[in-house]
Amino acid sequence: MTTPAPLCRFWLSCILAVAFWTGSGQAPRAEFAVCNQSFDVVNVAVGQYEAPSFTTEGWWTIGPNQCANVIGEELRSRYIYVFAQDVFGNAVLSGTTPMCVGPERFAIRGEKDCLLRGHLEARFIEVDTQDTERWTLFLGQ
Repeated sequence: MTTPAPLCRFWLSCILAVAFWTGSGQAPRAEFAVCNQSFDVVNVAVGQYEAPSFTTEGWWTIGPNQCANVIGEELRSRYIYVFAQDVFGNAVLSGTTPMCVGPERFAIRGEKDCLLRGHLEARFIEVDTQDTERWTLFLGQ
């Protein structure tokens, strides 16, 4: 009686195959990246829910045909909010969700009463990452 050959005949070849498939043996790093496929330089801000309110951060300056990893740690929520403007302050990517931004690099907790708290208000789009570990948003013309 003949038995089918096992997939991994030697334990060492099994270990090498698993190491190859998983890279370094560590879980993939969670991240949210934004890639600029337009002809303009854009400034990007992101927001995410951190109980009991939202937190927004910015700015990442992304040149044409470049990407930036704007969230490098584990995504804390399924939905990420994104706003982008050109170097002249004109909205390039604008949605319906109002959140706070600053004129320079910022990290702001809370999305309400932006102007009263000395911030600017911008309208972010909602991106459903579908609970994946990595997500890339492409900005185009």
